[in-house]
This record gives sequence, C-alpha cells and structure tokens, in this order.
Amino acid sequence: MRARLALAVSGQPCELREVVLSHKPAELQQVSAKATVPVLIDPYGHVLEESLDIMLWALQRRDPLNWLPADDGLTDAMGLIRRCDHEFKPQLDRTKYPNRFDLADASEPRDKAGAFLADLNQRLTEAACLSGAHWGLTDAAIAPFVRQFAHTDSVWFASQAWPRLQAWLASFEGSALFQLVMVKYPPWQVGQAQTLIFTDPAL
Repeated sequence: MRARLALAVSGQPCELREVVLSHKPAELQQVSAKATVPVLIDPYGHVLEESLDIMLWALQRRDPLNWLPADDGLTDAMGLIRRCDHEFKPQLDRTKYPNRFDLADASEPRDKAGAFLADLNQRLTEAACLSGAHWGLTDAAIAPFVRQFAHTDSVWFASQAWPRLQAWLASFEGSALFQLVMVKYPPWQVGQAQTLIFTDPAL
C-alpha cells in the first residue's frame, strides 16, 4: 500500500500487474528472485523490490505535496520508518499470526507493538502528522502497518489511550488517497490488456 500511496501522489503512471502470491506468475519470478510484492520495473529496466525504495523513487521524480523532507528531516524520517519496519512490523506479524511463530497467544507481541504505537501517539501530540504539520513520507510509510495492526483487534485498539493516533488513522482511512489506492483489480494474466493506474496526479 505504501508504494502505491507514493506513486499515486507523485502521479507516476504505472502498468499494474496484480499478483496473488499463492499463484505467482512466472513473469514475476523471472524479474525478481524475491518474488514478493511490490516489484517495480522503471522505464530503464531497473528492478526495485522494496516498497520504501519505490516510495523514494517516485517522490524524487515528482513531489507535488512536498512529502519528502529536507536533508536533516529525511534522516529523522528514515530513522522512524526503520524502527517501524524492524521493531514494529515483526511484532505486528506475531500479533496477527501467533501460530506461525509457535506462540500460545498474541498478548506479548501485541504489548511490544503497543510500545511503538504509544510513541507515535506522543509524537502526534506535538504535531498534526508524523511528518510535521502535514502528511508526508513518514506518515505514508507507517500508516499501512498501523492500519493492519488496528484491524487485527479493532476493539482492543480502540480501547487504548491513543486518541491522537486513532484520529490520525481514521483521517487516513477516510481520505480520497486511501480510497484510490485501495481499488481492487483482478489478478493479472498473460495476454490481458494493460491496466494503467495513477495517470492523474491531481490528489
């Protein structure tokens, strides 16, 4: 989702090939040994296999809403995003799928994830968004994972004393940008007509 958010805001037209990971097309495995999503092939044939790399690629080409912070701000933003990816995301996975990790229940990883979310809530008492006064790279990179966590146990999430975080997430889910990137497409098949997305950078 976060790759699509940046592509949409940047207005980078893309040919979309929707993939069902349980039925990976051979074409995906030919261009990416990782064979997970997202994968982006740029106009010069370079393959980007990480969502954050795709975000930066898109925004460095066109950034009409000023999502990319200045130099010092970018260092800080990348630090928080890395915390999300390396500290929060593993606990999110364990909370969603405790059986995969031989856990009796999800309470321990949920509490560890909650510590990160409490930090986000504190940050949002100091500014409207994680990126500062307006939505930006940090928000778009982190919000999809917070959304996953919130929907794992929505009653529990709503009961936590994180009013700023909960309002921030609700604003994201109610945005036109969210609705745009959540449009569902049928799985790609060889020979089908091109599906072009994000051709209008009007957001």
